[in-house]
Amino acid sequence: MKAWLTSSVVSLLAAVALSLAPGLIHAAEWDIDQLMQDLAQIHSNRATFVEKKFIAILDKPVESSGELFYIAPDRLEKRTLKPKPESMILEQSTLIIERGRQKHRLALQDYPELSAFIDSIRGTLAGDRKALERSFRLSLTGTAEQWTLQLMPVNDKMQAVIKNIRIAGVRNSVRSIETNQADGDRSLMLIERLAAP
Repeated sequence: MKAWLTSSVVSLLAAVALSLAPGLIHAAEWDIDQLMQDLAQIHSNRATFVEKKFIAILDKPVESSGELFYIAPDRLEKRTLKPKPESMILEQSTLIIERGRQKHRLALQDYPELSAFIDSIRGTLAGDRKALERSFRLSLTGTAEQWTLQLMPVNDKMQAVIKNIRIAGVRNSVRSIETNQADGDRSLMLIERLAAP
């Protein structure tokens, strides 16, 4: 349960925190600080996703799709539509998971590794590089035209679950998020930002 939960929350948070950013990228200033400034300007956004999870014991990847939502300062939602409806909502210090008639409410203080990860992602949403660097080592490669941001956990407990997270984008649009787990499993999420209604 804990590994599944961590993997699912990583997908939710990494996707929402970094894929929904419209960004105001200026090529001459493109660096991590510029990315953080752009993220700090987000108040709400939504996107569609297609996610493939590559699990060692399975012959082919597990695919899901749906929508992602963010409302500042601390509401994140991943709404899976296919193959089966499921929602994960993170609001303040509570994670709510709904599958069919089942509803689980989890207090983040009961999951310290997840709490640290979530606080770091919230730091990203707030454009707070220092908060993010409390749990991750960051590296940004490429240019504003084609870039990759890599997050490497610095905490031993997080390293036991997550090897790294790679976010790739073109200009101000995130195109993919790859999460590599310590056990060799990985997930790849392709994202398309939706226009405001």
